[in-house]
Amino acid sequence: MTAGVIACGALAAEVGAVARRRQWPVAIHPLPALLHNQPERIAPELERQLRRLCDRYERVAVAYGDCGSYGAIDEVLRRFGVARLRGDHCYDVFAREEVSAALEQEPGTYFLTDFLARTFRYTVVRELGLDRYPELRDEYFRHYRRVLWLAGRPTPATRAAAERAADILQLPLFVRRVGTTGLERQLAELLGQDTEEPALTPLSG
Repeated sequence: MTAGVIACGALAAEVGAVARRRQWPVAIHPLPALLHNQPERIAPELERQLRRLCDRYERVAVAYGDCGSYGAIDEVLRRFGVARLRGDHCYDVFAREEVSAALEQEPGTYFLTDFLARTFRYTVVRELGLDRYPELRDEYFRHYRRVLWLAGRPTPATRAAAERAADILQLPLFVRRVGTTGLERQLAELLGQDTEEPALTPLSG
């Protein structure tokens, strides 16, 4: 049975990687990550997608947190009987305890996920106009004291991207390797899948 997952664009690649590795029959329907810049648009877009997909799959799940919707996403999901990932933001999905601890230690922590690090120049710099008005950096980020990269699948390229993002913000970069275990567990619950690793297939008899 193939399940449908409506995923935030910031999570879709990770959801797909988990599903492939776990050999789960999942069809992913990503929504634009830039909806986060206008969170009031997320719930209406989810409703449109749910109306389109709920009759297509026996099970549908939503790979979103609350994402600044102030409960609007949950209200839509209740009407359709669909569940989402737990957490306020995608940071919580990957590392809820680590995020809470980091904010307790330093409230002025700016979080990067792998996706945000890789797309920072587009999703943050360009979308906030920092490429055209660099003086806005101090206005937008004046209360931040550090950048914390929550490394899910760290690579040299993603690390370099995180370093560039911290340089743009003129803040020190810290790294916490969190992996994708939290996301995998939540997806398994939403999709009714086993959390055990798939059996290895022999290369030859």
